[in-house]
Amino acid sequence: MYAIMELGGMQWKVEEKSTLRVPTLEAEPGKSVLIEKVLLVADGDQVKVGCPTVSGAKVEATVVSQGKADKVMIFKKKRRKNYQVKRGHRQPFTEIRIDKISA
Repeated sequence: MYAIMELGGMQWKVEEKSTLRVPTLEAEPGKSVLIEKVLLVADGDQVKVGCPTVSGAKVEATVVSQGKADKVMIFKKKRRKNYQVKRGHRQPFTEIRIDKISA
């Protein structure tokens, strides 16, 4: 059984017992999160497609950790102009574990 859900402006394909990194959620590690924006639920040959969401479908997840991803370096340079800028960015994330998909 798998589902496609929308979280943080992105769509995620999830299965039970899987973990994924999503944009930051306001939840403490160990707390459970309920996601109700489920776009598709598939169980074997049975597929339920929402218009835009499947009514009554929910994904229950547990927050595993909060953190920051690896640093992405941004380097700009204009040759012969004595201009160069080096900056970095670390995107915050929340790691969640999918506990249950209910349709």
